[in-house]
Order: sequence, then structure tokens, then C-alpha cells
Amino acid sequence: MFSSDMDSLPETSGVAGALLFPMRFVWPYGGRRVFLIGSFTRWSEHVPMSPVEGCPTVFQAIYSLTPGYHQYKFFVDGEWRHDENQPFVTSNYGIVNTVLLARGPEPSAILSPETHGSRSNMDVDNDAFQQVEVVPRVSEADLEISRHRISVFLSTHTAYELLPESGKVLALDVDLPVKQAFHILYEQGVPVAPLWDFCKGKFVGVLSALDFILILRELGNHGSNLTEEELETHTIAAWKEGKLHFDRQIDGINRVSPKLLIHAGPYETLKDVTLKILQNSVATVPIIHSFSQDGVFPQLLHLASLSGILKSQVSSIPIVDDNDSLLDIYSRSDITALAKDKVYAQIHLDEMTIHQALQLGQDASSPYGFFNGQRCQMCLRSDPLHKVMERLANPGVRRVIIVEAGSKRVEGIVSLSDVFKFFLG
Repeated sequence: MFSSDMDSLPETSGVAGALLFPMRFVWPYGGRRVFLIGSFTRWSEHVPMSPVEGCPTVFQAIYSLTPGYHQYKFFVDGEWRHDENQPFVTSNYGIVNTVLLARGPEPSAILSPETHGSRSNMDVDNDAFQQVEVVPRVSEADLEISRHRISVFLSTHTAYELLPESGKVLALDVDLPVKQAFHILYEQGVPVAPLWDFCKGKFVGVLSALDFILILRELGNHGSNLTEEELETHTIAAWKEGKLHFDRQIDGINRVSPKLLIHAGPYETLKDVTLKILQNSVATVPIIHSFSQDGVFPQLLHLASLSGILKSQVSSIPIVDDNDSLLDIYSRSDITALAKDKVYAQIHLDEMTIHQALQLGQDASSPYGFFNGQRCQMCLRSDPLHKVMERLANPGVRRVIIVEAGSKRVEGIVSLSDVFKFFLG
């Protein structure tokens, strides 16, 4: 037990013009509904706490405090509680926890001992679950130093280092029927594949989930010349030619030939590859090696995509309830689940609900899109960037959803493109 002498110290909440420091409060003992209340809320406002992803018995909330002495307690399932493993005193509000925040954001000034028992079953982000934790602020000078170090690293390493020691790469012949091509993408669990033209002897483009989306729209368009039966024989080359003609009509640009394939060589720097992805708004860049300067006999080595999970522009849509709280996420790559058992031929896109589409994705056996059994990876605005980057580095994680503590209202999406744009300026 801690001494109650601290109870005589003046509280500093509500000081006009004072600096505010974001603090993380944690309740690690479970419950259905947990709220934080304290001197900093004038003992009136109940701050909702949200379950920590991967640890449903741990709740957390972020609240900005002024430097000084504060009291707080928890309202768990209708009952007032305090954390016996944190400093506490007896006050006019019963037994309350206390925290003393120094005049600066020094971590040593924060009272945040390890918890007992329940912490032993946490296998995710153990270091982040201190009971009360200051969220440090990063100076502009520190940001510039980090950006410089990352730029140097990317400039001194090549795309060749991305190649795995063993693995496979998938390429599709442009004379392959579109229907068969999308079945292959689905069965292999890849959202994109380079296209090989035997007549030209080179790679000429890519086939992605976006093409499948456009084809589904064409099938649903009553004025379209493309039918489901024609997909049996309609080749990728024919589809790309038709798409080019359609793009010319939309853009009003009289392009004689399609856009050139964005690719990179194995000895280009990672910075050059990254900039190609970002500047051309593409999801992947094939790494192609030719044994001669004229590009004859090119060899596909790898698909570079910022660790295989970069998506440009809007690649996913959060699914929310009536309160704008996150329920699930639907992505471009989920579209390929419709290729299973010719589902696309049995549905009407204007009649199919999001719930039905999500069920198709969950029933599918596609190997990508999940990590640790979860489709949605979440974070808070106050989470450190390295935590978000660690999640993005995991296979199958394509983006992290930013949610509000407590309500899980969607505030944004972070992808690897956002991270790289931030570091590369």
C-alpha cells in the first residue's frame, strides 16, 4: 500500500494555458464496459476505455494531462474499482489511484510498475501495456535524422536483396482466357501477376484484382458486349485492348499504345524502387533481369511491393455499424473470392450486400488477408509509429485501421505507402 500523504498535494487539472501530455491508462482485469474517471475530468466525465487488440481482458484509454498530481479510478460494469498494483490513496472519492506527472515528459516521472498475473498471458505488445504511460513527443530534428538514416539505408541496398532464398513467382500468358487467369490468381492466393507476351518476348503489364472488379462491372452492365460465356475464350490481351480503348474515351487522350510496364532491375536501389511505386501509384513493381542490354530473354525474379503489402490510393473500405464503430474491412484482394465456384456468375453486384460479400471472403481459403486469425489490425492515434510498422511488416497485413479509444470509431487508415511517403518526404 502507498502512503496517503500524496492526498494533500494540490491537483492541477484544468490549468489554463498549461502544457498537455497524452497519457495512456490501462485496466488489465477484464470486464464488459470500462470507463476512466478522475480529477482531470472533474470527477464527472466518464472516459470510455477500449479493449486492446489481441488482449480482450485489457482496456486502455488516452487522456491528455497537465503536469502535476492527479487522482483517478475505474468504473467497471457498474462498479467503482481501483488498481491495487498502482499507487493509491484514500480520498473524498474513496480509494483512488494516483499519478504524478513531472513538468516535462520524462518517462522516469511516470509511475508505471509492471502488473501481476494477468500480464503473463499477454503475447502482443507487452511493453506498451504500462498502467500509466506518457506518449513522447518527437522533435522535428529527430524526424529529420530518422528520415536521413532511412534514406541512406534505402540508397545503399538493392532490389536484389529482396529476393527470397527460395520461392516462386507467377506470370500469366496474355493469350490465357480471363476466366482461367482469375481462377489461378485465387487458387495461388496472389492479388496481382505480371503478363508475358510470347510474340513480343517481354513482359507487357500486370493483371490485378482491379481488372476483376472492372470485369464484374462489365458483366453487370446490360449494355455491355462482354458476357459470362465469353469469359471462357476472352483472352487477357483482348481484355487489356478493350480496357485501353475505354480509358481513351474516359481520359480524352488519344494514346497510340498502352502505358509501359513499370519495372525495375535487380541492381536498382531500394529507394529507386520505392519511388517508382509511389510516383506511379502502382501496387507492385516486377523485378526483371535481362542477360543482354537490348532486353532479350528477360527473367522475372520477384514482385517488389513495399514488403508485398503496399496498396495505392483507396484499396480497402472499413465496414462500420450505425455508430461508425469498426466491424470489418473489405479490400480489393477480397474481390478474387468471387472467382471461387463461379460465384461472380450467380450474383448481381447491385443486389449483393456487404455482409454477404464478407461471408464469401471468410469462407474462402485464400491464404492472404489474415494475420493471427484477424482481418482487422487496429491502432490508436497515440500508438508509436514503430508499432504500426511492425504490424505492417507481417505477411497478410495490408493496412492498419486507426480507431478512437473506447468507441472504435474509424479515424483513418495507415498503409506502407503512407509510412514511406512520410520518411521520404
